[in-house]
Amino acid sequence: MSTWSELVRRIVRAVRVTPSPRARTAARTRTATAPSYPGDFEGVPRIEYSPTRGGDPDPGEIVWTWVPYEEDHTRGKDRPVLLIGRDGPWLLALMLTSKDHDRDAADEARWGRYWMDIGSGPWDRRGRPSEVRLDRIVRVDPAAVRREGAILERTIFDETARSLKKHHR
Repeated sequence: MSTWSELVRRIVRAVRVTPSPRARTAARTRTATAPSYPGDFEGVPRIEYSPTRGGDPDPGEIVWTWVPYEEDHTRGKDRPVLLIGRDGPWLLALMLTSKDHDRDAADEARWGRYWMDIGSGPWDRRGRPSEVRLDRIVRVDPAAVRREGAILERTIFDETARSLKKHHR
């Protein structure tokens, strides 16, 4: 028979609550800050495609990193981004989403937000189709990249670059 303390430990282990993914994301959102974030990139980016397997994050790759909210750069959340170039020590990135904006494209455009379908890939574990946001270019600290998700096919990257140039002349 177990001692009383062993029994209590077993009960505590059995009822230990693991936070839901939504709760973990909320905690990261509240605690992650970027006090040195210089703001979003403005102007015409110099787009490059130079992905390499492993090692440092490179343009042409989809990676996961902390992205500041547009309205408050001291808050944000962890999300996938497509790296498109560099700005000094920063990487330039476009946010990805699995939400389908085709249905509300007119409303999104009214707010100045433009999205492009890039299909699905290994960056999304559930294999959902993704869209990339074209009107906001985010600066990313290379050291803040949490993990590499995939190298985007060159043809899709080039199509994204052409669409991006239309929005950033």
